[in-house]
Amino acid sequence: MTSFELEGKKISIFGSKNESSPLVILNTYGDEGQAVWNECQKLNCPPFCLAAISNLDWNNELSPWESPALYKNDGGFFGGADSYLSLLTEKIIPAVCDSMGAKPSYLALAGYSLAGLFAIYAAYKTDIFSRILSASGSLWFPGFEEYVKSHNFIKKPDSIYLSLGDTEAKAKNKVLSTVQNKTESIFELYKSLEIPAVFELNKGNHFTDAALRTAKGIKWILEQ
Repeated sequence: MTSFELEGKKISIFGSKNESSPLVILNTYGDEGQAVWNECQKLNCPPFCLAAISNLDWNNELSPWESPALYKNDGGFFGGADSYLSLLTEKIIPAVCDSMGAKPSYLALAGYSLAGLFAIYAAYKTDIFSRILSASGSLWFPGFEEYVKSHNFIKKPDSIYLSLGDTEAKAKNKVLSTVQNKTESIFELYKSLEIPAVFELNKGNHFTDAALRTAKGIKWILEQ
């Protein structure tokens, strides 16, 4: 593992650094890159390079537009995804490739929770990611289902992986409880567009086995 900092973000790189390996970009809430990498090794994922990014302004940089807080004492969402996507594509990814000393065979974008929402949103804004992984993605986000149904991908992804915990829809919060219906609706849309896509339900709530769920999604997109 190697790591460096850029524009206040910590970037940790794991795995095969050669031109035959894909590069998976993973935005993380804390610094879960090592845990996800370890789970990928247990699952015998095909060779790849993982670049995990941390020190994110989570509710700002990963939200596509402003939205109110979900709970009374929480912060809201500030809609900084476009700005962060520019930083990611113009500075962070080129720096990762320089560190690798190789151009990856393709780029994939992965994320859990709000980072999973960002991963899908990014595919509507840039064409550099061939494969998309949204593990327990925050597809409950107000207006997002309507957005994907009224916009086209810049370039249709080669594959999309979606997952949720099987109790996430039982959340008491009325916004969060829509997540399964909205995820399934978006999944059906992607199937209708003939995009290789899968939707997987895992045991547990939103916080169960996050690293493993992410690794399962990485394995799936790598094997397509």
